[in-house]
Amino acid sequence: MSHVVINAIPFNTRVKKGAKHIVAHDKARAQKLLKGLHPHGPQAFKAAEMHHHGHHHHGGAPTQPSQPSQPSPVPPAGDADAASNSIDVTDAAVTYTLPVGVGNPPTEYTLLIDTGSSNTWVGADKPYKTTSTSKDTRKEITVTYGSGSFSGTEYTDQVVLGGNLKIMNQSIGVASKATGFSGVDGILGIGPVDLTTGTVTGIADVPTVTDNLFMQKIIPTQSMGISFNPTTKTGEMNGELTFGATDTSKFSGEINYVPITTQSPAKNYWGIDQTVTYGTNTTLLDSRAGIVDTGTTLLLIATDAFQAYQQATGATMDETTGLLTVTESQFGNMQSMFFKIGTQTFEFTRDAQIWPKGLNSTLGGQDGKIYLITADLGSKSGSGLDFINGFAFLQRFYSVYDTTNSRVGLATTQFTTANTNNTSIN
Repeated sequence: MSHVVINAIPFNTRVKKGAKHIVAHDKARAQKLLKGLHPHGPQAFKAAEMHHHGHHHHGGAPTQPSQPSQPSPVPPAGDADAASNSIDVTDAAVTYTLPVGVGNPPTEYTLLIDTGSSNTWVGADKPYKTTSTSKDTRKEITVTYGSGSFSGTEYTDQVVLGGNLKIMNQSIGVASKATGFSGVDGILGIGPVDLTTGTVTGIADVPTVTDNLFMQKIIPTQSMGISFNPTTKTGEMNGELTFGATDTSKFSGEINYVPITTQSPAKNYWGIDQTVTYGTNTTLLDSRAGIVDTGTTLLLIATDAFQAYQQATGATMDETTGLLTVTESQFGNMQSMFFKIGTQTFEFTRDAQIWPKGLNSTLGGQDGKIYLITADLGSKSGSGLDFINGFAFLQRFYSVYDTTNSRVGLATTQFTTANTNNTSIN
């Protein structure tokens, strides 16, 4: 693997203002996930590969042509049914942006990373600039999201990620109209190819950025490694994304890989089985299925597990934010949570279990107050999706999303046991 360029691409993390919005977004997203809507885990990728094997796509490596499946009708921009069935970046209370170069010479655009959609497009803010590598396919493109949409024209163009990953002839949507997007230029869609079906007129589906990275032999596997530095203030560049490889400088020890769970609906996403305990004696979830999800902000656990956690910590519900809160004295007595995933147990320290005090203002909370990041999923355990390990959990670990091998990997980092959230306690 010495030929692989480890290309860690920095990204920014943005958390929506107001805890009520964060909790509401997380719970609404969870309800869609519990219904099994809009699958976008490795099983969806594999199903897309089998379904579309042998079709001729444009913008990627040519394959043997065969009769294409009939594409779904393109939903109109803002279509209510399409929006209600979508689980994408517009549903999320936490979002990630990164700079993407398009064209030659490249114009840099700030794009939202979205694992729940698969079209890449620009033009929401900064206009698209044509260059020598731009080709107008003269096809219309329309994509509807959970809250937002865009429509415009499809181009193919050179796309550069992080300076080193150069994709040729990538399908790019150029928006003539975009609603629901502010402060960004568009979306980098890295979900399964099936989610592009019906978005471009006359085309069954459109190879994604990750499809082309793999087909053009730029990366050896369809996988993605994500590392975070814990977010303690707004606007900081706090994460790195690596396509097709793992960055060994970002984690300690070995990566613990586990297969995708067989339990539905968790198996439709990045689903795993885990046992969660609080301290040494309180089991919250015993070998239950759930998902790892960068689009969820908090750590969500089934209602009965949440109630046991609240009782064990002595936390009370804060009506202003909708989050649990503890006193300094209670925090001093809090114990670590432990997540047994596969053969390895990961410690989630008391500091990891609280919202960063420096970001209390983003919650609409009180300065100095201690808010917990574990929240109620809104359904009892045994649903086949009993937890969502969201951004607040993932900040403390290195995570790998390996589509090729249908597995999730986790490893500890220098931040796993950091005391960055409660600045008054070391």
